[in-house]
Amino acid sequence: MILVENLTKSFRDLRRGLVHAVDDVSFEVKAGEVFGLLGPNGAGKTTTLRILCTVLRPTSGRAVVAGHDVATQPGLVRQNIGFLSANTAIYDRMSAWELVEYFGRLYGLGGERLRERLETVFTDLQMNDFRDVLGAKMSTGMRQKASIARALVHDPPVLIFDEPTAGLDVLVARAVLDNIERLRAMGKCVLFSTHIMREVERLCDRVAVVSRGRMVACGALSELRERHGQQDLEELFFALVS
Repeated sequence: MILVENLTKSFRDLRRGLVHAVDDVSFEVKAGEVFGLLGPNGAGKTTTLRILCTVLRPTSGRAVVAGHDVATQPGLVRQNIGFLSANTAIYDRMSAWELVEYFGRLYGLGGERLRERLETVFTDLQMNDFRDVLGAKMSTGMRQKASIARALVHDPPVLIFDEPTAGLDVLVARAVLDNIERLRAMGKCVLFSTHIMREVERLCDRVAVVSRGRMVACGALSELRERHGQQDLEELFFALVS
C-alpha cells in the first residue's frame, strides 16, 4: 500500500546551506497494518508524511501510495488517502454533516452513494448526536471526530495520521485510538506518527525510528527490543535517537 524507497527531501538554508530534512529513507507499509513513524521534533517525520500526501515533492527517491507515484500521479494518490493531524482545521460556519458532505463532493462522491457513506461514517464514529452542530460550537472531541470523518468519507485504502491525539483529553484520545484499531481490522493501511510510547505499544505492528532525517531502526517492537537489548520502549527510543 505504501512503498518508500531512498526518499530524500533537501532544503536550502541561508545559514546551514543544504539541509536534508529526509535523508535516504526507505520503508513499506502493508494493508491491515499500523506502521509507526517515530522520532523527535525535527527528525523528518512530518516532512515524510507531507511528501506521501503530495503536499511536498521529493528531491530524490521514490514513494508509491496505493499503486500511484506521489511525484507523477499526485491526484490519484490524493483519491486514495485520508489524512488526519492534531492541527486539522474545521470550518466554523459548517455543521459536522455539511463539512463531511463537502469533502465527500471534493472526492467526487455524490447522490445516493455520498449519502450512504455519510450515514455509515456518522454511525460508526457515533456522530449523529451532533451532526447539525456548527464547527464554531463543537467541543474538541467533536472537532476531532469530524476531522476523522472527513478523512474517511471517500473510504480510502490508506490512512495517514500525524500525531492525531496531541492536545486531546484522555477520553477523546482513546476514541481516536479505538477508531484506528477498527480501521486496521477493516484491512486499511495506516501510517501513524506519534510521540506517545503507550500508543505505539497499543497500536503499531511495526515501527520506523528516524533521527536527523535518517532512519535508525525499523521492525516489530519485539525485534527492536531483542536487537538492542532494551525492553523499555521509551529507553529504547532514547538510545536510538541520542
